[in-house]
Order: sequence, then structure tokens, then C-alpha cells
Amino acid sequence: MKILVVEDDLTLSAGICFELDCSGYLTIPAYNCKKAVHLIQNDPIDLVILDVNLPDGNGFDLCRTIKETHPELPVIFLTANDLEQDILQGFDLGAEDYVTKPFNMKILLRRVEVALRRNTPAQQPSNCWSDGFLTLDFSKLTAVRGDDKIIVTSNEYKLLKALIDNAGNILTRQTLLERLWDIDGNFVDDHALTATINRLRAKIEDDTHTYIKTVRGMGYAWMGDAR
Repeated sequence: MKILVVEDDLTLSAGICFELDCSGYLTIPAYNCKKAVHLIQNDPIDLVILDVNLPDGNGFDLCRTIKETHPELPVIFLTANDLEQDILQGFDLGAEDYVTKPFNMKILLRRVEVALRRNTPAQQPSNCWSDGFLTLDFSKLTAVRGDDKIIVTSNEYKLLKALIDNAGNILTRQTLLERLWDIDGNFVDDHALTATINRLRAKIEDDTHTYIKTVRGMGYAWMGDAR
């Protein structure tokens, strides 16, 4: 697995790369946004570890750029920006995880392992769902609403598949959090699920098509009917 480490602190970058390399990963360092974009466009990358404060821009804008062209590529923020709005913004942009500095290297390694495991192609379902207006291909990771192709992140695909597989049934927030993030429920901000649901609704629904039903105090249910 190839991991891009976008960190402008050379000492910290070297330390992170060393630990990841020792754990069996192949790392590529980038110290600014320009270099990171070039590597992502020209080299197959499996995961990005991304700082927010970079010399030629910020990681939030870079994450947005990454997700526009590589929505399936998992991103883990690793940053000193620990305010609630920063963390929520990271998840809103489609990040797989958000780690604040100072951090424990063993925990970071575990989060990398979890992020890669749940984003491997072997775990992506190989079927489609369509009702004529919304078409989802879980094997190709493509989504079309009406006549428009829409960008759906890896976490959003997993959320959609979980809901569709249980269409008509209520999935609790805890069940969805366990499926989408840390299976032990550690280091998960409950607001991330709400943000993901709201972002997904804005992408797939319109005034005449409603798919995700909120069951207050319980969770969510998929109300769409496939054809």
C-alpha cells in the first residue's frame, strides 16, 4: 500500500514515513500542496495523510481538490488544528479520519490500517441500485442523479450500501457509526454521521425524490424503491 504524507515539518514527516515504512507500507513525502497534487495525479496512491497548515495553501482546500478527482481515495487529517469546526470541516470534506497533534504513533498506525481495510476494492460490493432517477454502481463507484454524474465519497458509498441493504428497516446511529468508522466506536465524533447524512441528501435527493428517512431518537432508514 502506498501512502502519501503531506507534512511540511521535515523532521515529523521523516518520522511518520519511517514508522509507516517499518510497518510494511510504502511512503511518499510531500511538503506542499503543489507537490501533493502532482503525485496524486501521476502516481497510484492508496491513502493520504494530510496536514492543514501548509506553506502554499491549506489542507482543507487540498482535500477538496483530491475528492473532486479521486473521491474513493481515503484522507486522514493529521494536524494541530483541534477546534470543533476544523474537525467537522474535515469530515464534511469527506476525510476518512481526523487526528490532532500531538498524537500517538501506534494509534495513527491503527487508524491507517482501519482506513485502508475498509477502502480495499475487495470490500466494495459488486452490484447496482437504481430507481430510474438515481443510479448507484457500488462496484465501479459511480453515481448518477437524473442526467448528472455526482461525486460520492467512499464513506458515503458505504453508508448508502448499508441503508439499501436494510431498505425499510431502521439502522441506529451507533450501528452506522460502527460500520463507517472505528468498529470499536473509538475517536468517533457523532456529528460526523449527521454531516455525512446531510451531505448525501443534498447530492442524491430533490423536491420529488426522498430516499433517507430520519427516525428521531433512533436512526435512519432507506425509503427508495429499486426498479
